[in-house]
Amino acid sequence: MLISTKGRYALRILIDMTEQEPGVFIPLRGIAERQGISEKYLESIVKELVKNNIVIGQRGKGGGYRLCVPPEKINVGEVLSYLEGSLAPVSCLADGTVRCPRSDSCATLDFWRGLDEVINGYTAKFTIADLINKR
Repeated sequence: MLISTKGRYALRILIDMTEQEPGVFIPLRGIAERQGISEKYLESIVKELVKNNIVIGQRGKGGGYRLCVPPEKINVGEVLSYLEGSLAPVSCLADGTVRCPRSDSCATLDFWRGLDEVINGYTAKFTIADLINKR
């Protein structure tokens, strides 16, 4: 499993927003400059965060984005799932996949299930606030 830039940047965006003045809409341009990420690319990531009710946007003068959930309630595992889809280490464990015809005799399936549990359990332990506090 490899977390893409979308997942990694989503966490950076949320941390950046948390570090700004609470309740204020933050222009995407400012986040892009601080994080060294293309504003266009950030738009696609923020769109997913809005869709999943983590941030809210406002257009026009004084517009931008802000958190609509406290950082203590934003689960890192959920954010990664929103941006990455499944975090399963193998495709046969991803949600919505057709059951593998070899699953009954697969010698490695229990290993992959265990790894999947570790990944999901680990990422679910952290919030955006935790990431900031560990810095």
